[in-house]
Amino acid sequence: MRKLLIVLLFVLLAGCGTAASGNSSPTPTRQTHWSKAPPMTINPAHRYLATMTTSDGLIAVQLLPKAAPIAVNSFVFLARHRYFDGIIFHRVVKGFVIQTGDPTGTGFGGPGYHFRDEKVILKYTPGTVAMANSGANTNGSQFFIVTGPAAASQLKPLYTIFGRVISGMNTVHKLENTPVQPNPGNGELSTPAHDVYLKRVTITESK
Repeated sequence: MRKLLIVLLFVLLAGCGTAASGNSSPTPTRQTHWSKAPPMTINPAHRYLATMTTSDGLIAVQLLPKAAPIAVNSFVFLARHRYFDGIIFHRVVKGFVIQTGDPTGTGFGGPGYHFRDEKVILKYTPGTVAMANSGANTNGSQFFIVTGPAAASQLKPLYTIFGRVISGMNTVHKLENTPVQPNPGNGELSTPAHDVYLKRVTITESK
């Protein structure tokens, strides 16, 4: 009888444990490589807010699914898979842009896929968030945030604009004031002397 009571108690406890875990949301597994671009899953009629938690503070970005649905879809997909966790800002040019999104930190990495450019109909004003690329239709995961007015005249409309900073420009400016040293590959004075990085990017969707 004692053995039976022990067995019944074990079953009851095991059952309670299963019920509790079933009610909790699983932590998404981080992934950094795919063989092809994700299918379209966003609703362009919805609002998407990206909250970027960085080593220097928060940046809130209103994504622009009507202007750049393909870029927003990819960005949301990557963020929801925790792709951006721990990725550094590998390029910082004061008064111009800060750039991130490369898991290798070299400026040459990406998610394993490319997607096509979308027509640029907006200006590269401070706070603009746009895709970085290495030529036509080579968008992946790297993006930049415009930090100064010079970008509007220096950048040709070749970089898909998919968001704008709506709060946290103080954080953007803190990041752009990171001490830099020459890039060993091209000599540009843009490589941060110490790591500044994205801790996490979270997406909030609303109608």
